[in-house]
Amino acid sequence: MRVRVQTYPAIVFATAPTTATVFPMSASSSASGPFPFLSPEWIAAAQEIRDEFSDRVDAPTLELRANVVVSDSPFDETDILGYVDTSSGQMSIELGQLEDPEITVTLPYEVAYSLFVGREPEAAMEAFLRGRILVEGDVSKVLQLQLPNDAREDPLAREVAGRIDAITLLTDDE
Repeated sequence: MRVRVQTYPAIVFATAPTTATVFPMSASSSASGPFPFLSPEWIAAAQEIRDEFSDRVDAPTLELRANVVVSDSPFDETDILGYVDTSSGQMSIELGQLEDPEITVTLPYEVAYSLFVGREPEAAMEAFLRGRILVEGDVSKVLQLQLPNDAREDPLAREVAGRIDAITLLTDDE
């Protein structure tokens, strides 16, 4: 069964609605977690989930080349640098940065956590309006990154989100 999953602001990182997941890298994990969000162990586990589900989702509906910078990580003094590239017709979410991206989105770790772990899209809007999410480049691309209304009802999206939840160590705020 193939299910159409649209992209959502960069990175669920391998989750469905985001298939964003999130900066997956090629490190090997096989550990079950949970791990802190965006830690190297979390990224490796998220990539395994992305790879497991990659043949069950359609090609991305939006062509996008975006760099993502997550600042203020609680476990690393440097920014977490990742990118999303769908220009080949496949979703590629990896660590690193693209040359000549259409957009670069910079956001603090706590906002990324609220958006992708807490699944609070209103947190992103509030952070954007307060200047905590910075977008450089073609802002119209960001406006196209919206969660489909029926994504929460999609069985595949729920399954992937549940798997991501299982590897994610929740903060004290939750």
